Amino acid sequence: MENKLIDSYKDLGLYIHIPFCVKKCDYCDFLSGPASEETKRLYVKALIKEILSNRDLASEYLVKTIFIGGGTPSSVDGRFIGDILEAVREVFPVSEKAEISIEANPGTLNEDKLKEYKKAGINRISFGLQSVDDRELKLLGRIHSYKEFEDNYLLARELGFQNINVDLISALPGQTMEQWLCTLEKVILLKPEHISAYSLILEEGTPFFERYSEEDQDEDLDRRIYGKTREVLEKAGYYRYEISNYARPGYACRHNSSYWTRTNYLGLGLGASSLFHNIRFHNEENMQLYIENSHNRKQIRKDIEYLDKNKQMEEFMFLGLRMTEGIHKNKFKDLFGEDIENIYGDVLKQSFEEGLLMEEHNHIFLTEKGLDLSNVVMARFLLDE
Repeated sequence: MENKLIDSYKDLGLYIHIPFCVKKCDYCDFLSGPASEETKRLYVKALIKEILSNRDLASEYLVKTIFIGGGTPSSVDGRFIGDILEAVREVFPVSEKAEISIEANPGTLNEDKLKEYKKAGINRISFGLQSVDDRELKLLGRIHSYKEFEDNYLLARELGFQNINVDLISALPGQTMEQWLCTLEKVILLKPEHISAYSLILEEGTPFFERYSEEDQDEDLDRRIYGKTREVLEKAGYYRYEISNYARPGYACRHNSSYWTRTNYLGLGLGASSLFHNIRFHNEENMQLYIENSHNRKQIRKDIEYLDKNKQMEEFMFLGLRMTEGIHKNKFKDLFGEDIENIYGDVLKQSFEEGLLMEEHNHIFLTEKGLDLSNVVMARFLLDE
């Protein structure tokens, strides 16, 4: 496919949602849950129908990234993953250098599945570890032990996977700085290419939200953990390229970066979200309706929002500022035909004076203080209707 003039293609990312897991984690509010093997089979069949329904638009795009997320993609038969990616390649031109990621729970992984992933062309695995402490894993409602993670991680290396991410969660109720640093240092010894380090958020509707309150989380400790994480990881050779993401040089997640830079992406599967030519929408969230109607992509699209210029500028700012390199003033003018100061002059002035933003070489980015107060800063870039 890439023999065609590449300049004639538009870049595209694909997100593929697998909404199944053995057991929903106590902190998770994602669209996911346990299901029978028959439901999984019917879902994958429906997902492939949705993929095939995109034939009429696919030829204009070159898929640069694919991210298979969930839920727990590793909870389904590994052959299903191969079938899904085969359908993608049948419909879409996929770059030979595409980043193809899959999320995996160590409690649902094995050698056969890893071999199926390798055969299917997956070249990046994102392990949901969260902690090296089995007591903390139990607290979180995880179904795996640290040893299960370590065994599968080493097996993935033996099978040739050279781009691995490890997800971690800090600020657990009762967690100390020493416990968090133990997790960080143990993971660093494994030398993954990428580490995502998130603070626990108490999401409404989850067991954690019912069990704990904000008073159970030490906000001051959370901030100190945030700063220490950067210090420890940078010393180990990881650079922070986004608020919660660290990578060795050359291994920043290209798919997630496409979200923050507003590259076109299609969400495929139950409830999956998309940004396509400044239109945001998500898929049907009812499993039965999705399975019945997935062959008609227009029928399963919900909450379609056409982003006007103001909405596009807002997203450019508060998504772009998540990345440590920030946003480029010239790109803002190229996209919107306006100098950024004409739109956000007062906000920028205030944020510069308060030490929340800096500007260097036409790049505007969050300072360390700004990263710490990022939600406050982002909210300033919302424009009045």
